[in-house]
Amino acid sequence: MNKENINALDEVNKGACMGMDAVDFLLEKVEDESLNKLLTRSYNDYKEISEEANGLYKNYKDDKDEEPHETNIMTKAMTWSGVEMKTFNDRSNSKIAEIMLQGVNMGVIEGRKLLNNKKIDKEINKLISKFVDMQEKLVEDLKKFL
Repeated sequence: MNKENINALDEVNKGACMGMDAVDFLLEKVEDESLNKLLTRSYNDYKEISEEANGLYKNYKDDKDEEPHETNIMTKAMTWSGVEMKTFNDRSNSKIAEIMLQGVNMGVIEGRKLLNNKKIDKEINKLISKFVDMQEKLVEDLKKFL
């Protein structure tokens, strides 16, 4: 069961880190104040989730030096290049919201899969629920910008 808990925390942390990376790359392209506020809030929400995952990780890790998985440099580079290509000719609110929605929806799907694993401890399940709920709210907020 410990391995499943570690894997779940790794997945949540990777998802939160990817969210922070995407928001970071997109924020420099946003001119609209309300979209900027939404993305800044979502960055902080992702950061909070990542910090909670890191805090729980120490309770489940086997190796004292083991750290939760984050996005690697290649994934960050691919995220950055994807954002650059998709916003090269169009930096509208609609395009930025569309890019975010694509990533957030992947996070919701992954989170829902994790929630279906009945072998995960209650405290980790609670964090995953928080992660999914945050992203589902973000989907609704982003729809206004399409």
